[in-house]
Amino acid sequence: MLELIIGGFFGDEGKGKVAAYLGIKDRPKLSVRTGSINAGHTVTYSGRIWKLRIIPSAFINKSTELALGPGALTSLDALFKEMRETETYDRLYIDSHVGIITEDEIRDEKNDPYLMNVIGSTGQGVGYAESKRILRKLKLAKDYKELEKFIIDVPNKILDYLDNGHNILIEGTQGHYLSLYHGEYPYVTSRNTTASGVLSEAGIGPKYVDHIIITFKSYVTRVGKGPLEGELTEEDAKKLGLTEYGTVTGRLRRVAPFNVKLAREAIRINSATIVAITKLDTLFKDAYRVREYEKLPAEARKWLDELEEELKTPIGLIGTGEDAYDMIDLREEVG
Repeated sequence: MLELIIGGFFGDEGKGKVAAYLGIKDRPKLSVRTGSINAGHTVTYSGRIWKLRIIPSAFINKSTELALGPGALTSLDALFKEMRETETYDRLYIDSHVGIITEDEIRDEKNDPYLMNVIGSTGQGVGYAESKRILRKLKLAKDYKELEKFIIDVPNKILDYLDNGHNILIEGTQGHYLSLYHGEYPYVTSRNTTASGVLSEAGIGPKYVDHIIITFKSYVTRVGKGPLEGELTEEDAKKLGLTEYGTVTGRLRRVAPFNVKLAREAIRINSATIVAITKLDTLFKDAYRVREYEKLPAEARKWLDELEEELKTPIGLIGTGEDAYDMIDLREEVG
């Protein structure tokens, strides 16, 4: 079985938590990370917190092998730092085509007033590195001696494991509306963050996918510039307990109520089969750390039932707290 996780709004939907839970629950043989270091994923498990930018969030299952797909980008500093923090040095694979961000790209991006001030770039050098890749000027993982021991052909590793009946998890980054092609250009990221884009970065075709899990938070947040329908003031967001800060930049996230119209469009474009809702406990405090659907407060169940009807897609995963295990798993019930 192959499962693919994507974000349905503007990133920050809790994909790291979903991936961590699936790592424990579904015990994938391999979890593949796409995207780059401008997207942060937070993993909380057994009292520990990791704020990751490139290591797959399913690392918490120590029997799961990890990989960076050929379309991924990383800096060596971020990569080795996270390998140490997650103790994954001996089970990480890197495709030879992974792009390597250097101080040159980071410096150039931070010195670009348009990207930093108008677009709201995270300043991690990702946009400049992607542009260099397109111009065939970027150095890749195969060009670095210190990465030799990690390099394999990741797409063929995925396919070999699928042929042998193993579970595979592919972890997307950011969200549908930050896609270079499907978001509100130019206020987007430097890659295609949809299901099709994530698959292209992993290096395999769509016929291998069993489930596309699209993740939405119970409200919408966005970091950086660009439109945000129904945006709340900082004061109103604070009153509602919706104040958040970005994992990578620490910037205050802009907030809006859940947007059904955007969610339905993202589900349709990404051909999502399952919806994951995170941070239900932020809207319904009594839902905190509840792990059985029947034990949720009545108003939370009503909200979920009505939302599922509007989205026309089964809600199979419901996050109710920070820990990876704070999850209601309804996938068997909803098919």
